[in-house]
Amino acid sequence: MFDFRYIFGYYLYMSITKRQKEIIDFISSFMEENEYAPSIAEIQKKFSINSPATIHQHLKNMEENGLIRRSPNRHRSIEVIPAGHGGIQVGVKVPVLGSIAAGRPIESFPDTEMISLPEEMVADSDTFVLKVKGDSMMEDHILDGDMVIVQRADTARPGDKVVALIDGSESTLKRFYPESNRIRLQPANREMEPMYFEPEQVQIQGKVIGILRRF
Repeated sequence: MFDFRYIFGYYLYMSITKRQKEIIDFISSFMEENEYAPSIAEIQKKFSINSPATIHQHLKNMEENGLIRRSPNRHRSIEVIPAGHGGIQVGVKVPVLGSIAAGRPIESFPDTEMISLPEEMVADSDTFVLKVKGDSMMEDHILDGDMVIVQRADTARPGDKVVALIDGSESTLKRFYPESNRIRLQPANREMEPMYFEPEQVQIQGKVIGILRRF
């Protein structure tokens, strides 16, 4: 299972569940309307969950992920941690360098669109974002219309999700597998065949380190 944290109109791929995201949204809207946090029973009722222990476990996991904080032994003590206050740090601008299926090398231009990302997600100054076209990586939860966060690199390990430039002209997003005398670029879609190239045909341009999705 997977879910997303909200950043400037996007959700950032994180290791929390869909139910936890729904609970966070409910807590935030409840507090906005009532100016106090919902009780465990109110959360339980909202999502028709039979056991309060299930809610407690979700809240424990979200607290460990830095999404909420709670005061022990206090009723209605749930607090959603906003970005920039111990939750997700936002503010590092990285370039959006077009679409991964654009059929040309990934290059930066003076009027390149910029997007702000949490500092924790930006590996270094050579981080950029690409828009995804197509469904060749859907089984890795990378869907058409998503944006991938890429750390620029010219080498990769077997199994890495990479942005690869083919024959100096066409870019693609696939898993990278060097074989004895060729390179296999593997889609994460069982309906698609792997792509095989001579080593000199493939230039690694970067490795995927995160995913953004707009809702």
